[in-house]
Amino acid sequence: MSLPGAPSRWERLPQWLRPRAAELPGSGQMRLIETTLLVLAAVFLAVATVNDLGREVDINHRLIADLATWRAYTHHDYLNISIDRETLGLGSGREILCGNTEPGGPGERTQICLAIWGPVRHGQRTVHGGWYLPRYHPDLRAYRYGCFGAAGQGKCPR
Repeated sequence: MSLPGAPSRWERLPQWLRPRAAELPGSGQMRLIETTLLVLAAVFLAVATVNDLGREVDINHRLIADLATWRAYTHHDYLNISIDRETLGLGSGREILCGNTEPGGPGERTQICLAIWGPVRHGQRTVHGGWYLPRYHPDLRAYRYGCFGAAGQGKCPR
C-alpha cells in the first residue's frame, strides 16, 4: 500500500517498462516474432535434452556390459575396476578396463587391462586383447607387459 501523494513503485521505472492497462496500437508483429522465437528455443532445448539423455543411457548400458565382461573374463567379482574411454578414442565406443588380478586395494596388485568394444550381446561385449601392469604404476605404454590379442599388438613397449 502506498500513501496518498507518495509515488507508486511503478513510477520509478522507465515508461517502456511499466505495466500497461491496454496494449499499444499496432499489428502485433513484434509479439508474434517474440513468441515464435521462444517456442523455437524451447523446441531446440527439448530436442537437445532428449538427445543427451539417449546418449547417456547408451553409454551407461555399454559400461554395465563392460563390467560384466571384465568379471566373466577374469573370474573376479571386484568392484574397483577403472574404465578408460580416452586411450582408444573418446567417441570410438572402445574402452580399457583395468583391475587387480588378486584381491587388494586399487593398484596394490598386478593389474590386467582389457580392451573391450563391439555390440552388447547377452549383457557382455567382446574382449579384443589387453595387457598387464605392475602394481603402483599408471597405464602408460612403458609399464605394460604381457600384451595379448589384437588390441594388445603395438600397445606394449617391445
